[in-house]
Amino acid sequence: MVRVGLSAERLTRAGAELADEAGFDQVTVSALARRFDVKVASLYAHLRNSRDLRTRIALLALEEIADRAAEALAGRAGKEALAAYANAYRDYAREHPGRWAAANIRLDPEEAAASAGGRHARMTRALLRGYDLPEPDRTHAVRLLGSVLRGYVDLESRGGFSHSAPDSQETWERVIDALDALLRTWPAP
Repeated sequence: MVRVGLSAERLTRAGAELADEAGFDQVTVSALARRFDVKVASLYAHLRNSRDLRTRIALLALEEIADRAAEALAGRAGKEALAAYANAYRDYAREHPGRWAAANIRLDPEEAAASAGGRHARMTRALLRGYDLPEPDRTHAVRLLGSVLRGYVDLESRGGFSHSAPDSQETWERVIDALDALLRTWPAP
């Protein structure tokens, strides 16, 4: 019998909350069953297994991040757009550390194609239109931005910058300034 009120969406959201509270590596169907005070078997009417749950959380996080990034980019161009876009990612990671970790898991090709990953790429390309980069430079710049922003946010979220001065906010602002300067003067091959 399917428990009233449980659905794949509700379980995914509860799993995302659990990820933010306890860490993404702690998210399992068993942990979710404990959260709802139900037997694990009752969740299999909605979820295939823990991997399915974790994938659903990743897809949710990618969608949420894309929504934030789109809102941040609206009406902005150049450095202002770059800073808003970067801050949307960083703020999301700070507010939702478990979901951020989920958004970084490797998805199989079908899952990736169905995810908001394509929206992220299109938004990054839209942001880069303000820098007037031709191809293949635009593709290189998409990869650069993804690597730098994700890398910085990951290191910061793991406490990588908490042991020394200056404050990581100052460094973050310099990273954005440096990326903006690089994109404005990007060398053609």
